[in-house]
Amino acid sequence: MKIGAKHYHTIWLKEDDQQIVQVIDQRKLPFQFEIYDMKTVEDAYFVIREMVVRGAPLIGVTAAYGMYLALLGFSEGDLEHYLKSKADYLKSSRPTAVNLAFAVDEMFDFIINNLGSPELIQLTLSKAHELKQQEIEFGEKIGEAGLEIIEAIYQRKGETVNILTHCNAGWLACIDWGTATAPIYKAHLKGIPVHVWVDETRPRNQGARLTAYELGEEGVPHTVIPDNTGGHLMQHGMVDMVIVGSDRTTVRGDVANKIGTYLKALAAKDNAVPFYAALPSSTFDWELEDGVSEIPIEQRNAEEVSRIEGWDGTQIQSVQLIPEKSTVANFGFDVTPARLVTGLITERGVCRADKQSILKLFPEKQK
Repeated sequence: MKIGAKHYHTIWLKEDDQQIVQVIDQRKLPFQFEIYDMKTVEDAYFVIREMVVRGAPLIGVTAAYGMYLALLGFSEGDLEHYLKSKADYLKSSRPTAVNLAFAVDEMFDFIINNLGSPELIQLTLSKAHELKQQEIEFGEKIGEAGLEIIEAIYQRKGETVNILTHCNAGWLACIDWGTATAPIYKAHLKGIPVHVWVDETRPRNQGARLTAYELGEEGVPHTVIPDNTGGHLMQHGMVDMVIVGSDRTTVRGDVANKIGTYLKALAAKDNAVPFYAALPSSTFDWELEDGVSEIPIEQRNAEEVSRIEGWDGTQIQSVQLIPEKSTVANFGFDVTPARLVTGLITERGVCRADKQSILKLFPEKQK
């Protein structure tokens, strides 16, 4: 996708230095466009933990390159023990997104299986590139699968399809295309009139700052709304479908996503609005059944709630938003039970949010 008419991925190797991995610093968007250089595994941990990068697919790919940087940083001792400690370190950066552990484990196993190779560093880099390319392909295929849903609504309705989304599950949260936005971009490119209701997504305003930014860069009509507006819009027939992303989805179809997603699903159910989650197979947790009780929910820094960032015309400023003496609860995610999910949009197609349907798409995961 594009920024200022120039095509970007969200993560890449520095052109003249293979020991530096670069990412877009999403903390600065949409006000400033800056590149962050990762030179060490500690840098990779930092960009994930501090949300320089965001979104489950991008977090996973960033961690993959983090394992490559960890290998570059090895000097002496037991390499396997060293890599295991760095793998655990990276996985501790954020607990909810399953792509993180998936990518780290993939990289760790790959390195261990190739320890005897004289080309180990280059092979490891190629493996990280492979995981990156896989996520790009997943996003595009998710877009094609979801496009059919949008197209069917348009053919039935005959006018603009209004889509509500929550948080950022766009190309900035992935590598290219996105998950929830991929069908939207595909529809827009095909000439289907779409309009996106963009939840601001407090407390970090990832909808208002990131989703609105990337939709604007692609020329997709959109409107930023306060988080609690969606139910009202649905009551008045102003939403044709909801598409959200996912940070972890259980094998029976429970979806963990940015806090507030569950409330949108409840409103959608009450108003007979179809509610879809778009995700690649790397976001499924094949070991978990009950999302509400089993998925770990990250609790983040109180300052994300007590303060708010904005642009004063010259720089990004942070100001106090609540009384100094008030305490804060900052749960990063909630879980939408499968019963509220109309369907899951994956790189292999669309399925119902239940175990039988999911495993029919991914038969190799059956035990």
